[in-house]
Amino acid sequence: MSLKSSTKTDVNTTELVLTIDAETFEAAVEQEYQRQKKNIQIKGFRKGKVSRKLAEKEFGEGAFYEGAVNALIGPEIDAAVRETGLVLVDRPNVEVTTLDKNEGVEFKAVCITKPEIEIADYKGIKAAKKVQEITEEDIDKQIEMIRKKNARIVSVDDRAAQLDDEVIIDFEGFFGDEAFEGGKGEDHPLRLGSGQFIPGFEDQIVGHNIGDEFDVVVTFPEDYQMTDYAGKEATFKTKLKAISYEELPEINDDLIKDATEFDSVEEYRKDIREKLEESAVNQAETSFENSIMNALIEKVDSPIPNCMYEQRIDALMRSFDQQLRQQGMDMNLYFQYTGMDADSFRDTYRERAESEVKLRLALEKIAELENIEVSEEEINAGLAEIAAANNMDVEMVKRFIPVGDYTTDLKVQKAVELVKENAVVDNSVAAEEASDAE
Repeated sequence: MSLKSSTKTDVNTTELVLTIDAETFEAAVEQEYQRQKKNIQIKGFRKGKVSRKLAEKEFGEGAFYEGAVNALIGPEIDAAVRETGLVLVDRPNVEVTTLDKNEGVEFKAVCITKPEIEIADYKGIKAAKKVQEITEEDIDKQIEMIRKKNARIVSVDDRAAQLDDEVIIDFEGFFGDEAFEGGKGEDHPLRLGSGQFIPGFEDQIVGHNIGDEFDVVVTFPEDYQMTDYAGKEATFKTKLKAISYEELPEINDDLIKDATEFDSVEEYRKDIREKLEESAVNQAETSFENSIMNALIEKVDSPIPNCMYEQRIDALMRSFDQQLRQQGMDMNLYFQYTGMDADSFRDTYRERAESEVKLRLALEKIAELENIEVSEEEINAGLAEIAAANNMDVEMVKRFIPVGDYTTDLKVQKAVELVKENAVVDNSVAAEEASDAE
């Protein structure tokens, strides 16, 4: 192989011109003939016994050229990329310009290269880190969950239905005198005031007693999902069959002993506060980091090849597809349910993909500028942790995660920590952002 020229033709685009001498090309043609030989059949000759000369006479001199060139191009481009030090982010677009058994092969490869990111002022980024104050009301909400979890359902037969009651009803809906599809139910449970039914429906059950049969008259909302029903008045023939309500237990030490691992309400409230405060600190830290990373993203204004965004969208879609398959669904079925197609679904990921690509490039550049290194011990420890978490051995993990890529991941994580450590906590930033949003 000979690298004839390397020319930067555009931002993030380099054109390589390479030549392959006639002798190397001839060797590749012979190898391609040998690979295909067992399948070559010509009348009068047994399959696999046709000479190359006869095959070229029968099928043309260039019968084995395409295979030979394809076998050569990949390794030749790899060698040229190593020689030039280019970092490619997509497969090169290859065009063969000369193909001759005496002159050899010449081709050009248009390469999309990793963009050179300029990033400055990544130290001293200001961001809010405001920890939410935990109130007694927050703790009461957690306590209320224990009450609801241990509630007793009490049947009622001596009074009319009230809001928050659980009722059992039969119903059938009509437009005028004609019943409509999907408007009928039997022994249907409904919590009055839950908003499960059309606005106004549940209110008209309040005040009725078990055994009452009555009409509920409502109008479907104008934006109702079934457009044929939207805006129409409907009458539901309704029968109230049962009433019950949720009786919440009193909060006391006995309940806490039965429902939790604690011996008293005081102990349980203390534990809730500690957990909520810990969660608040973690949320503040996460929000702080997100704000810093968003600030980094905004600092990236270098041109980025669109293929990098498309590749990230591809990865996000593959991940989503895997999640669907774990739930017994696939993308085609998901599209049917949502009314989307592949293109519109890709667009939902575009903004996220662009942000993630910019952030990754920014952090890689920071790692380079700060001369961040990763020790072999750190790499081995990380791979061992991944292996243990997935019940795999380290060598198998290395087949799925190339060590070079994993090393870059660790450098990027160190870059994140460096930026965070050098960031400035400024809670006035949150107030400014809220003011801008208004």
